[in-house]
Amino acid sequence: MKGVDNPVFFSDYKSGIICRLCSHYCRLRNGQTGVCGVNQNDNGSLRNLVYGHPAAIHSDPIEKKPLYHFLPGSTSLSLGTLGCNMQCPFCQNWHISQQSPASQTLNFVSPEEIVSSAIKNNCKSISYTYNEPTVFYPYARDIAIEAKKSGLKNIFVTNGIASAEVITDMAGIVDACNVDLKSTEKNFYKKLLKAPFTVLESLKLMRKLGIWVEITTLIVPDENDSVSIFEEISDFIADEMGVETPWHISAFHPDYKMPDKKRTSQKSLVKAFETGKKGGLKYIYIGNSSFKNHTLCPDCGYAVLERIGYSTYNNFKNPGICPVCNYKINGIWE
Repeated sequence: MKGVDNPVFFSDYKSGIICRLCSHYCRLRNGQTGVCGVNQNDNGSLRNLVYGHPAAIHSDPIEKKPLYHFLPGSTSLSLGTLGCNMQCPFCQNWHISQQSPASQTLNFVSPEEIVSSAIKNNCKSISYTYNEPTVFYPYARDIAIEAKKSGLKNIFVTNGIASAEVITDMAGIVDACNVDLKSTEKNFYKKLLKAPFTVLESLKLMRKLGIWVEITTLIVPDENDSVSIFEEISDFIADEMGVETPWHISAFHPDYKMPDKKRTSQKSLVKAFETGKKGGLKYIYIGNSSFKNHTLCPDCGYAVLERIGYSTYNNFKNPGICPVCNYKINGIWE
């Protein structure tokens, strides 16, 4: 396996190793795996048990990540493995994220084969998604380096609790991230998700390192749907990430351990949208719903990108420049 002794992945301590892939910083004795279930102390080295074993591979519209300001209308080869470093009771991909490596396929898919498949399918990027890519970072990193050699972009769809060491290592390798910002409350992460609350610091570091960032908030009824939380999220984005950072508001549907939880109401989605607009955010989108998600020029209101489902219609004449008023729309357009 490539990079098995990379100091980004782990460090030594008296009785074993410390996994450095995420902000749990699990201390592992020999043979022990971390909270993700897929990274193990193997005689003093960190062994990634899902390396080379994707649980899902698909060619997706990049809008499904969701990324709306990064190569719109393009296709991204998307892959994920088993395992996660959170235990969200409302997980939409629990059938792979909450499974152990014991149930994975024995077929090995090399980084080179992943990149070859992306090229064959006319993809402009590779997305590490479906489960948390931080937990298979040794595999994702090797794929991403190969992808760069072929001119492909790399995208992480992440919960944002990667370690600072991993995020710093992403610079120059990972081009864009969609980050789940589920709440601004520490207890929400600690009690409901069983995870450290480091996502805000992760977001700020990604921005500092020049990684393109879009933010998604899944609104779960009675959990994170208060106006005060909407205001705190909106204020954080405006103050720390910039008002031109896209914010995706996503509707919850009953799943996993919350099968009886009601769906997110349109009223709640609209309230989050209005809160973000009041806070000065320029690009807010509502997902998993019937709302239109065109990208409108903040200056003149012209629809520079029109979306129907996951299809995007590009009205730019010059990439990123409004053809009506010449306003520069933030994003990575080519």
